Amino acid sequence: MATSQKNLRDTAVLIERVVAVALFIGLLCGVALVLAPFTTAILFGGIIVVATWPVHQWLLRNGISNWLAAILLTLVSVALIVVPAIVIAPKLGGQLVELFNRAQKVIDETPDLPGWLTDVPVVGVRIKQLWSQLVRGEIQEILSPYSATLRKGILGTGTALAEGMLQLVLSLAVAAMLWLRGDLIKDAIETIARRFAGSFGEEALNAAAGSVKGVAYGIVGTALVQAFLLTIGMLAAGIPNAAVLGFLALLIALSQFGILLAVIWGGAAWWLFSTAAPGWAIFMIGWGLFVSLVDNIIRPFLVGFGAAMPITLIFLGVFGGFIAFGFLGMFIGPTLLAVFLALLNAWRKQPEKREETTHTRKAV
Repeated sequence: MATSQKNLRDTAVLIERVVAVALFIGLLCGVALVLAPFTTAILFGGIIVVATWPVHQWLLRNGISNWLAAILLTLVSVALIVVPAIVIAPKLGGQLVELFNRAQKVIDETPDLPGWLTDVPVVGVRIKQLWSQLVRGEIQEILSPYSATLRKGILGTGTALAEGMLQLVLSLAVAAMLWLRGDLIKDAIETIARRFAGSFGEEALNAAAGSVKGVAYGIVGTALVQAFLLTIGMLAAGIPNAAVLGFLALLIALSQFGILLAVIWGGAAWWLFSTAAPGWAIFMIGWGLFVSLVDNIIRPFLVGFGAAMPITLIFLGVFGGFIAFGFLGMFIGPTLLAVFLALLNAWRKQPEKREETTHTRKAV
């Protein structure tokens, strides 16, 4: 009889726990559904706050109140991120299509080489023949089957940029809240991490924060500088659609394939040569070489924040993030992969530390 009652109690406890777990899972699903539309904004806002947290703490140490620090950081972010994005983004969609049409026209019409190049003794005629064969044959044959897909992708990019503006505004709203209540949220996250994983939880949080700063400073920061410098050079040289070319330069620089920047500044130099502006063309070549190599100058200053990530992961993070989260995904993607890699490395080192501690205790 006692055994039967014990079994009934155990069954009742099991049912209660199953119901509690089911309700908790249902609650988590509901929270996920509510926050799903704001996932991009929350992630990007969190990245901004983590990257600028040292600045926030510096302001507090210098006697500025938490409210004023949050307001200042929000205003600076609006001035540096939102205003330029709002000014440039509406034009980028149309300029992308215009750039595609110009490239298609250039390929279809077989543009002539500059006269000074075809007039070079001995090799000038040969260069002209090779150029004609290349443009009329191989380039058209390769690109023609993909022209419709390329146009669709360009239009999709324009749409993603427009949607990204709304997400950008929401991200700054999230960032402002985190700057305002950052200390409380930080303490809560650290407490939860300790409850779940003890000392490893704190170590994992530090590794994750370090990886976010690494991507923000070492990768995104360098890419923004390169894209900005190249855009300034193209504007000075009078290159049409300089803003959209600068955006493409940002994509290339983020993917860490800086050598491909030569496609942009080399194409700009070619256009200048073809419009009888050899002086500006030479300037564009020199400026482009400087921009392509400037990351070797900038990165040493950011070496303390560098993100140790394979180039392949950065490339996948940039373009995979763009597909998954839109325009802001270019920054979110590599950051998420960097955080995952940091957590994985921290987890791998834990058994080694536990073994060292055990051996030390045995020796004592």
